[in-house]
Amino acid sequence: MVLLHTPEKDENFSAPDFKLKGIDGKEYTYQDCAGKNGCVVMFICNHCPYVLAIVDRLVKTCKNLQSEGFGCVAIMANDTVNYPDDSYENMKLFAQEHGFTFPYVIDETQKTAKAYGAVCTPDIFGFDKDGLLQYRGRLDSAGSKPADKTTVPELYNAMMDIKATGTVCSPQSPSMGCSIKWK
Repeated sequence: MVLLHTPEKDENFSAPDFKLKGIDGKEYTYQDCAGKNGCVVMFICNHCPYVLAIVDRLVKTCKNLQSEGFGCVAIMANDTVNYPDDSYENMKLFAQEHGFTFPYVIDETQKTAKAYGAVCTPDIFGFDKDGLLQYRGRLDSAGSKPADKTTVPELYNAMMDIKATGTVCSPQSPSMGCSIKWK
């Protein structure tokens, strides 16, 4: 397992479109996933300990963001031949176990992960209503540790800034996790 940190956000990065198969058998594009206020695009997988440490908080945050007019989508881009825990069938089980309320799609070619410049799981991107990247960072200040009353909900706060002002006012801390398992 290689621990990586996400780079700082690119100021002029627009959300690349994609057409990926969801665990429900439907194909999803960026536009299908985006809400009226923007979209959170998350690169995750089923087996990464960093994802497992935050997945329940991530789902709760996404539910809250969806109620605020944001879309959310989780993309699994790992090589499923060498990492069978991340298989399409296991994605279905993982999403059901954790109560995903957003599309969970597979990037079998890994072209979408490369277009976004994803480096690790979780790698979280927050886009405004025009598809411009405003946030790239971690879910919250607890990182892979359990959250407590002092945990700052960084992704949620950033997306609320985007909704209110169009930009993120607070500092952005990189996410960290296992490297994407490239083919």
